Amino acid sequence: MGLILTLEVGSTITKANAFRRAQGRLIPVGQGFAATSVEAGDVGVGVDAALAALRTTYDLAAGPLDAAEVFVNSSAAGGLRMSVHGLTQGMTARAAREGALGAGAIVALVTVGRMDADDVADLRAVAPNIVLLAGGVDHGEKTIVLDNARTIADARLGVPVIYAGNTAVRRQVARIFAAAQAPVLFADNVFPDVDVLDVGPVRRLIHEVFNAHIVHAPGMARLRALTDTEILPTPGAVLRGAELFAEAVGDCLVVDVGGATTDVHSVTDGTPEWTARALDPEPRAKRTVEGDLGVYVNAANVLRLANEPAWAERVGDLRALPRTERELALTRWLAGYAVDTGVRRHAGTVSEVFTPTGRTSVVRGKDLTAVRWIVGTGGALTRVAGGAQLLRGIRSGAGLALLPGPDAAVLIDADYRFSALGTIAQAYPDEVRATFAAWVEETTG
Repeated sequence: MGLILTLEVGSTITKANAFRRAQGRLIPVGQGFAATSVEAGDVGVGVDAALAALRTTYDLAAGPLDAAEVFVNSSAAGGLRMSVHGLTQGMTARAAREGALGAGAIVALVTVGRMDADDVADLRAVAPNIVLLAGGVDHGEKTIVLDNARTIADARLGVPVIYAGNTAVRRQVARIFAAAQAPVLFADNVFPDVDVLDVGPVRRLIHEVFNAHIVHAPGMARLRALTDTEILPTPGAVLRGAELFAEAVGDCLVVDVGGATTDVHSVTDGTPEWTARALDPEPRAKRTVEGDLGVYVNAANVLRLANEPAWAERVGDLRALPRTERELALTRWLAGYAVDTGVRRHAGTVSEVFTPTGRTSVVRGKDLTAVRWIVGTGGALTRVAGGAQLLRGIRSGAGLALLPGPDAAVLIDADYRFSALGTIAQAYPDEVRATFAAWVEETTG
């Protein structure tokens, strides 16, 4: 009957979703949640609990769950940490960062230009899971890129390095890392020419490296044995879901407020009015992660940023799974601050500059004014009442920030299946598109 099971091992909550393939789309037939069990020494404990919860809601008519095809995504054990090293802040470093974030990574360090001793010290301190080295348009600058390759190789970090810079020096880069007996993989240049971004290949390679080398949380080996497809970083799965959602129904903004971070994903080219004034190219599919905006693990950071003493005094009401009205109210307020701050950080800004022909407006960052759909996902927006109202508050259109307009429709991923569908898209993209289209039709009627 085409039964599919997805497992998501998040930083706070583990989710299990069951679907059956029918009528060209994916029909939900069961769902379960449990606390993630990293602290217990084995994420499998939380997975078993989530599966047990799923079985209590499972539609037995769908067939034996043990026969399901399994897909997995994970952000346990702190997620995927990467360092990014580019040639210039506005070009290769930014392009490499876009690729890393789009793949679902947490970018722990960015260096620009020739690396020095302090950069190496910072690199060792952040202890990345993957190092991404870029620099130079194709057949452009070589010297600094090669110097940085030697510096990273000499650091002997013991983690995979991805090179996505000037293709003219690939063979030299390969020899440098081979001499240091350090693993290096190659992706297309993230910035092959001026005003050209190409982050898709490096995103795909990061997923492959994550699946092969990075899933080290205790118990993840067992999950790897359950699936024949890649284990995706959860944010990467959400961004893939957002891309297919946009293909199905139109440009979108997906806001995922979690216990540790707030991730904002957009899939849009913007409007001609504002993109014509952009100083730098932006990818169509963009993700930003706000590591200081979380409603549980990083709630204290939000309270400090907001500087609201009345709410800070209620920190005793903080729960990973809020239940009482006081606990829910605190989580709702934290989520509201995270939504507004996270989306504004993601959005492009308009400023005025003076040119020889007079004053003109320029855009830095992502234009969100063409977004038709705003989707809320993550526990704080889907399990706590009021998520849609929080998202409606960001629909102010073009001002100093290029936000979605008042006509953008708001949807809540009430069944919390966005990341699950993004993971299934590895094998069934057409069914995922059809599922999103059916969801929008059923929701908006």
